[in-house]
Amino acid sequence: MANLFSGLESMGLGKLTNMEVYETNEGQQGKSVQEEKPQITEADFIFEKTYTCPVCDNEFKSKTVKTGKVKLVSADTDLRPKYQLVDSLKYDVVDCPVCGYAALNRFFNFMTSPQAKLIKASISSVYKGAVPSGDILTYDEAITKHKLALVNTIVKKGKLSERAYTCLKTGWLIRGKRESLPTTTPNYNKVVAHLEAEEIDFLTKAYEGFAEAYSKENFPMCGMDEATITYLLADLARRTGKTEDALRYISKVIVSRDANDRIKDKARQLKDLMNI
Repeated sequence: MANLFSGLESMGLGKLTNMEVYETNEGQQGKSVQEEKPQITEADFIFEKTYTCPVCDNEFKSKTVKTGKVKLVSADTDLRPKYQLVDSLKYDVVDCPVCGYAALNRFFNFMTSPQAKLIKASISSVYKGAVPSGDILTYDEAITKHKLALVNTIVKKGKLSERAYTCLKTGWLIRGKRESLPTTTPNYNKVVAHLEAEEIDFLTKAYEGFAEAYSKENFPMCGMDEATITYLLADLARRTGKTEDALRYISKVIVSRDANDRIKDKARQLKDLMNI
């Protein structure tokens, strides 16, 4: 075969005229480069968003999930969303590092002067500040933030639905922690049992709050219409051992004229799941 690079000698490139156009192991090299490509991690979906505290006017940053970047994979029967690569629920609470005010993102900016006074008196006066976190929140850190948000909601005399929703999301986080718990964890079965019990405690409080708010507050409630809240109550009742209540709420959804086909189908599936 003729030398493809003949004629380059005059340019001083004689030593390169024997080069191969394609290296025999180029495919392997390409594979190696591909394998070394950085893996996408939870931190890639997180950024620091700036907030102004409605209680103390402090400006601070809080970790949040980049909108539209996470992919919804599925949802549990109680509407808990499950995303690919990151549990977005961990980042639902915004908490001020100065005064200790915390709330779910959707409620954070809603604050009256009397409520701010209550928080300053009962929380800010004793608050010692949060422990700095890393690039992402652990489940324990996220659960602590949600519990802080619940305390704030109680202190400021927030709506029943806000308290219930905060309890619900805390229960979801505890479930997420349990599901992600390594089987090599010391006393694994004991830890799982404790987390299951703690989750039920929060789901019970969520049920009680939504059940009372159902007759006292207007819809939509926490971004959910009446049919969705009714369905949610049905599954929370099922999960917490209130079978008769669960069936009553399921029936309400199925016969509702305002409920869409999707939520009615979910109610029927829930009834089938109960084997009744």
